[in-house]
Amino acid sequence: MTNSVGPGDACVGIDVSKVALDIAVWESDTCWHFPNDGLGIRALIGHLKRLSPRVVVIEASGGYEALAVAELAAAGLPVAVTNPKRVRDFARSTGQLAKTDKLDARVLAHFGYAVRPEVRPLRSDEETWLKALVTRRRQVIRMLTAEKNRKAISHSGVQDQIQQHIEGLDGELQSIEETIEQCIRQSPIWSHKQALLRTVPGMGPVTSATFVAELPELGVLNRQEIASLVGVAPVNHDSGKLRGKRRVCAGRGPVRRTLFMATLVAVRYNPVIRAHYESLLQRGKEKKVALTACMRKLLVILNAMIRDDQPWRLGAIPT
Repeated sequence: MTNSVGPGDACVGIDVSKVALDIAVWESDTCWHFPNDGLGIRALIGHLKRLSPRVVVIEASGGYEALAVAELAAAGLPVAVTNPKRVRDFARSTGQLAKTDKLDARVLAHFGYAVRPEVRPLRSDEETWLKALVTRRRQVIRMLTAEKNRKAISHSGVQDQIQQHIEGLDGELQSIEETIEQCIRQSPIWSHKQALLRTVPGMGPVTSATFVAELPELGVLNRQEIASLVGVAPVNHDSGKLRGKRRVCAGRGPVRRTLFMATLVAVRYNPVIRAHYESLLQRGKEKKVALTACMRKLLVILNAMIRDDQPWRLGAIPT
């Protein structure tokens, strides 16, 4: 292993925890350790600016990476945020089974060198805020469901406290939904995109807001790319004489779950999706397989509508 890497050639991996950043440079002995706070990140930026890396790979770490990603991208550094599962699979493929913070950083650097992950532009502050609102709404709904279930089986002596919490959560949910609507109305681009999505039968305000907030690539990527990004593109499991079932995997879980619920509504109220679903069932497809195919079809239609800036029209469905 060499001791240094020339400017512009380096692939950097950053392992993120709640309190610290561990940094490694592929094919170099260079390793750094900084606190995961403003001062530590600014010191890291100074080192990376001198190195001028080809790519800086950071694993999505449940939000602990957000500050570092934002600061590095704002400093003009090429940051790629990658799915942790891809990195774990890559580490296994190279025989790297041990895990420490330094080893994980080195694996990320090697991943950047071998895979060349795409560097995507950073979300704007408004996009980040809208996504946070949609995420918080989802969290509040989960808490409401849990509290209602608890109330049904709780002792009568604590049901009043649970009911008070439920009412507080109901108020918070209403406030969040109003803020989401206001946020979208303030952006001509978002409000126009949501208006297009709302022309689809069965597409409500929450579903359309989720697509606006969590799938900004809608209308930008082609049909194969958008299906793969969301996780509704079937993946082959064939090898030699073995022919396995095609399955969907990975992708953006929150978007895929929202798309699933939208598809359940569409197979009842959307004539195009309903006809596609019934056709698949008549051809002997399992209901789950047919629903997944309808999810992909609905997503492709939405993608084409945004791409072509066209509302839903039954006689002219874009694909």
